Amino acid sequence: MVKVGIDKITFHVPHHYVDMVELAKARDIDPNKFLIGIGQEKMAVPTIEEDIVAMAANAANRIVTEEDKELIDQVIFATESGFDFSKSAGTYIHQMLGIQPFAKAYEVKHACYGGTAGLISAFNYVKLNPERKVLVIMSDISRYGLNSGGEATQGAGAIAMLVTANPRILSLDSETLSLTENQFDFWRPSYAEVPYVQGKYSTELYIEMFNTIIEEYAKRYPERLSDLQAISFHLPFTKMGRKCLQSLENKEETNINPELVERWFSHYQDSTFIGRQVGNVYTGSLYLSLMSLLNFDDNLEEGQRIGMFSYGSGAVAELFTGILQPGFKENVSKEGTLLHLNRRVKLDIKAYEENFEKTLSNEDGVIEVVKDKETLHPGFYLDRIDDHRRYYNEITTK
Repeated sequence: MVKVGIDKITFHVPHHYVDMVELAKARDIDPNKFLIGIGQEKMAVPTIEEDIVAMAANAANRIVTEEDKELIDQVIFATESGFDFSKSAGTYIHQMLGIQPFAKAYEVKHACYGGTAGLISAFNYVKLNPERKVLVIMSDISRYGLNSGGEATQGAGAIAMLVTANPRILSLDSETLSLTENQFDFWRPSYAEVPYVQGKYSTELYIEMFNTIIEEYAKRYPERLSDLQAISFHLPFTKMGRKCLQSLENKEETNINPELVERWFSHYQDSTFIGRQVGNVYTGSLYLSLMSLLNFDDNLEEGQRIGMFSYGSGAVAELFTGILQPGFKENVSKEGTLLHLNRRVKLDIKAYEENFEKTLSNEDGVIEVVKDKETLHPGFYLDRIDDHRRYYNEITTK
C-alpha cells in the first residue's frame, strides 16, 4: 500500500498585527479576557493589497519547486472569504505560480472545514495516481467588525500543503470519521458583509460534535484511538481545543481512557503557539495548529500517530489521523516560522481601525489599489482592479 500525505507545508501571514493588550485597553476590556480567556496575544491584520489570493500565492511559492509544477495535477483552494461567486481563486494561483496547464484548479467552501475537504480529496487523488501531486491551499480573512463581540477572534493568513506519495512529513490514514448537522452557529448570507455569529452556541456545538465524534471513533477504531500521541484542533481561538479536552475530563460516562486525555493535554500547548500570534484564519486554523505542533513540540517522534479534529460551522466535523514520517523534523522549520512571525510590524489601534474601514467596493469595477509600491514588501500583492478583473504582481527584491 502506497503511503500518501503531507510532503511539504508552510504558511503566510500579513505584514502587520495588532497587540491584543492594546486592543483590550482601547475597548475598555480587561486584557486577561483576551490573553487568558481566549488565549490570544496578537491578531494578524491584512492591508488591501494582501487579499486571499496574494497570501495564498506567497505561501505556496515557498514550497512549490519547478519540478513540482510539472507534477501538480490539481490546485485546490479552500476559503470562506471568496470575492467571486463564480470564478475560482485557484485559477489565479495556477497562473501566478506557473503550474503545468493540464492541472485543474477549483475552490472549496464549507466554513472552516473547507481545507480538510480539500486535503481529503487530494489524498484520494494521489492514492490513485501516486506519481502525481496536489497543491492544497487555505486562505482567509476573518472579519467581524470594529468593537464587535467577535473582534478579538479576527485574523488572516494562508496555508499551503503539497500532497504526495511517500510524504516526508505526515502519512495520512485512510480511515476517517465525519459528522454533519444542519446548524446556524455561524453563517454569512451572500448579501452580508460580515457573518452572523451565535458565539456561545458555536462553542457549545463545537464541543458537542467533538465529543460525539471521538466517542464514536473509540467504538469503531479503539486501537487506533489509543495509539494517538497528540491531537491538533481547529482553533478559532487557542482556548477552544483545551475546552474540548476538559469536556472529556469532566464526563461521567465515556469510552475515552483518562490517561489518553492526559497524554493529549501534554502536547496541547505547543500546538497553539502560532495561533496565539495570528488569530483566526478560518479554513487554515487546524493546520496552523498542526504546524505549531510539528515545529515546537520536541517530544514528538517519528512513527507516532497524531490526530486532527476539523470543524466547520453549519456544521460538519471530521477526525482523521496520520503517522509522523522519518526525518519529519528536518522538513519543518521552527527557525523559519519564528522569522516569518517576527518580521511583522505592529499597528497602533488608530491605524488598525483606519485600515479596517478600507474597502474595494466600486460599481465601475476600476480601482487603482496600490498608489505607492515602495511601501510594499517582497512577494505577491493585489496590484489593481480593472473592468472588475483582479490583477496581481510580485516584488522580488526590496
